[in-house]
Amino acid sequence: MLESATALKWGVERRLEFIEFRLFWEGGVNRSDIMEMFDVSVPQASKDLTLYQERAPHNAVYDKSAKRYVAAPDFSPIFLKPDPGSYLSRLRSLAEGLTETSESWIVSPPVTDIALTPRRRVDSGSLRAVLDAIRDRRSLEVHYQSMSKERAAPVWRRMTPHALGYDGLRWHARAYCHIDDRFKDFLLPRILGVRNPGEPGASGADDRQWSDTFDVEIGPHPDLTQSQKDVVAKDFGMKNGRAVLTVRYAMLFYVLKRLGLLVDATKLSARTQHIVALNRVETDEALKAADFQM
Repeated sequence: MLESATALKWGVERRLEFIEFRLFWEGGVNRSDIMEMFDVSVPQASKDLTLYQERAPHNAVYDKSAKRYVAAPDFSPIFLKPDPGSYLSRLRSLAEGLTETSESWIVSPPVTDIALTPRRRVDSGSLRAVLDAIRDRRSLEVHYQSMSKERAAPVWRRMTPHALGYDGLRWHARAYCHIDDRFKDFLLPRILGVRNPGEPGASGADDRQWSDTFDVEIGPHPDLTQSQKDVVAKDFGMKNGRAVLTVRYAMLFYVLKRLGLLVDATKLSARTQHIVALNRVETDEALKAADFQM
């Protein structure tokens, strides 16, 4: 929230933020919107609108024909910091069916489609057990299906999880493996059963691959035209043709894979691979040091 809103109670502040969200992203808001979203009375919704106008007197004007308040030409948010990433995340969750329209605050979403990937099924009991183990700093036996040649069939193995990671497609538990005596990633969908919480193994504080980070320096592909390089720089928030991604060593493989940087991207077509790693040699060395294993 912005500083001018901090003196308000949380519930009131939340409703004023909603008013501003609708004004900024949806063009307008009315009393019934507040009533439906927060299950408040007519007087309370009217009071909220009045309070908003008192706090932001130049932000909303009443449109008699539309019977709602619309954003004024000189609208300047004070309760909401407009964030395209936040709005698009809400829109994505809505398009993927992960949230309801009421929860997203978006009443009139644009027609949207998502390049879907198959949803990985995670057992709720297994996830809860992993979360309990992280919170209680305990170990846990998991019936785990590895994809290694050495463990072609699922086996019970004890792990001490300390964090969760997401690679853009799948969730995994970052954990100390009691069998291999090292920290590894355990994909949550591959946990087929859980049992026997017990004493912990190595602490997450000892997981240097998780705590240590490496800076991946990215820039536009050198074969792009200058105008193309400029728009790539804008897209990735680069300054002077460069942006730095600070990545945990434990997540480095996933980040590079998702960005197409596991190989020397300068040798790939600039039509499909728009960015390259500017510190390619150091990135390759860091990837070796990360010693990625699942």
